Amino acid sequence: MKVVITERDVPASGELRVPPRAILTDTARETAGARGVRIVEVPDDEYSRLAPPDKTIALGSDHGGFALKQRLKGLLDDLGWAVRDVGVHEEKAVDYPDIAHAVALLIVEGSAALGVIVDGAGIGSAMAANKVPGIRAALCYDRASARNSREHNAANVLTLGGRLLTETQAEDVLRTWLATPFGGGRHQGRIDKLTAIERRYSTWKPSNSNS
Repeated sequence: MKVVITERDVPASGELRVPPRAILTDTARETAGARGVRIVEVPDDEYSRLAPPDKTIALGSDHGGFALKQRLKGLLDDLGWAVRDVGVHEEKAVDYPDIAHAVALLIVEGSAALGVIVDGAGIGSAMAANKVPGIRAALCYDRASARNSREHNAANVLTLGGRLLTETQAEDVLRTWLATPFGGGRHQGRIDKLTAIERRYSTWKPSNSNS
């Protein structure tokens, strides 16, 4: 995981835990030294659990999306995301709703900012994830759909068809999706209406909810 650590990441005291291959700026090292903070390298999977939610992305696939998930996991690492991989970890048949649910829960409970799910077509995972209140999952198949889902719809989960996209196409979609911010403005009112519909038919709240 190519994570860049700056002086802003250095705590006032104690330890600074970083993943393997992390890039520490000179000022980060100087700040850690001045504060007596020990720099400790931890495994990728442990770091992903320690990383702040806004730097964490939940990732999952069923057997039909396993190969593409593994490829995209490397891309997310290179882009500096801490990846919470919920599985699968081999090409063994599983039910996509279970994976989609696991990814969605990490987001609504505050452990990850965004999610990516890959199954054979991407359709079922979008349906399953969208059953969880607070999730706006979008099946995207090109740059235009990826851009629209983020700018207009504030999508927080991307679903992909592992058997419908090439690796290059999927990488282009993912890069575009991550790089596109929510447009706000007139789109916010429409998101508010989506949320109102969701609340009308749901009484479930995530475990970290204060309301």
